[in-house]
Amino acid sequence: MTAPRTRRRSAAYAALALGLAGSLALTGCNSHSSKKSKKTSSSSSKSKKRKIIGGGAAAAGAGAGAASRRVSPCRPSTYRVTFSQQTGPDSHVTVKFKNTTGNTCRLYNGPRLRFNNAKAPLPLLGGEPSVMGSTIDVPAKGYAYAVIPTNTPASKGSEQKSVTIDFMGSTASSLTHGPVTLNFAEKRLHISVGKSKITNWSHSVHGAEVTAGVGN
Repeated sequence: MTAPRTRRRSAAYAALALGLAGSLALTGCNSHSSKKSKKTSSSSSKSKKRKIIGGGAAAAGAGAGAASRRVSPCRPSTYRVTFSQQTGPDSHVTVKFKNTTGNTCRLYNGPRLRFNNAKAPLPLLGGEPSVMGSTIDVPAKGYAYAVIPTNTPASKGSEQKSVTIDFMGSTASSLTHGPVTLNFAEKRLHISVGKSKITNWSHSVHGAEVTAGVGN
């Protein structure tokens, strides 16, 4: 074999080796790039899932919050509403409501009371509301109070046999889930009411008494 032929073969081998090395390098780069692409795609997919799940949880939380803010009207019943009468110069009848449920309920204005099946309820001391009027929210197991002043002969009147109870609703003329009737004789109660008026509901008995003009 001559020297020129040997040199030509050596050059060919060298070129082949370089070509193989370049091919392997490109294959390695492509493989590495593919792995990166798969990782990026997987990460993006997980991020989207997290966003979707997070958005659903946020929407559910907002819905629960809105539901918790809805307060139902309080309902009257003879075991939730009680009456008592105080005597003396500041004589008055106290009407006490207890929220026996496990949720907050709402009272509007004052109670509608018709003694001895009267056609018209006892007027509100603050006047009849032209719109919704005042409201108070009574917490679970909490109380609300209204007072009827009976500190004059006319307002004390005579002893009553019964009272029919309605609760006012969200509009001035509406009532909620009534009426119920309380028989004073059955409860052994002595309640005297004449030409008087009743306060709106109050969170405290003292507040109701002050509004009725029989508290200090």
